[in-house]
Amino acid sequence: MVRMLVNWLLSAILLLVVSHFVPGFEVSSLTAALIAAIVIGLVNATVGFFLKVMTFPLTIFTFGIFLLVINALMLILASKLVPGFVIHGFLPAFWGGILLSILHMFLRWIMPRKQED
Repeated sequence: MVRMLVNWLLSAILLLVVSHFVPGFEVSSLTAALIAAIVIGLVNATVGFFLKVMTFPLTIFTFGIFLLVINALMLILASKLVPGFVIHGFLPAFWGGILLSILHMFLRWIMPRKQED
């Protein structure tokens, strides 16, 4: 449970970090970032999963690059649902999604793994 809360908080902080580096990717406060982190997770788990399944042949054809487009669209959808989280266009969502993915990958690399008993 604690690990899940830490991941949620880190995801929100990463949204704030990305908003400082990507023009057009705006997060107004930590509260908006916390809500956006939850909404992004829910959107990716529902609509994002459906889109990834439906566009699987296109993803194979583009060697996975189309997944970046789907991630950008999911960020745009989340920004429409969360007040205080605004993305101005496709390109900020695209670059913001790439930067978020890189930062999440880095965090997973440096965080200690859960010990299995």
